Amino acid sequence: MSLFNIFNVTGSAMSAQSVRLNTTASNLANANSVSSSIDETYKARNPVFATALADAKGDYRGNSLTNQTQAGQAAGVKVLGIVESDDPLQIEYAPNHPMADENGYIYKPNVNTMEEMANMISASRSYQTNVQVADTAKTMTQRLLRMGQG
Repeated sequence: MSLFNIFNVTGSAMSAQSVRLNTTASNLANANSVSSSIDETYKARNPVFATALADAKGDYRGNSLTNQTQAGQAAGVKVLGIVESDDPLQIEYAPNHPMADENGYIYKPNVNTMEEMANMISASRSYQTNVQVADTAKTMTQRLLRMGQG
């Protein structure tokens, strides 16, 4: 793998982790929202990632299960999309709540705040690690250029 490909790989990883952090922030921001119907209730969202392998033409394919990395080939990350969680919503009987439906129920999102906090820490650390990798590659490149001058 070329030293310059490292910047492409770490850049794609940082971009993916940024999407993950934004999605987690959205989930946490809506964790305590309340609705009067199932259809209007916020559902937790999760990003879907795939390996992005550069082939001979220079384009990307996203199926990480069928693509095989060759020796020295860079494998970045791409975001395939953001999906809503299939976990059941929280239904609570609160007949005095202003948002209660005609049966006295309110609906809360299927966001697990502890899981989201762990997800946020993981994404943040992954982002930080990729920044360190890019910084190390930059330092190595600078040293290589200095060696060529001497």
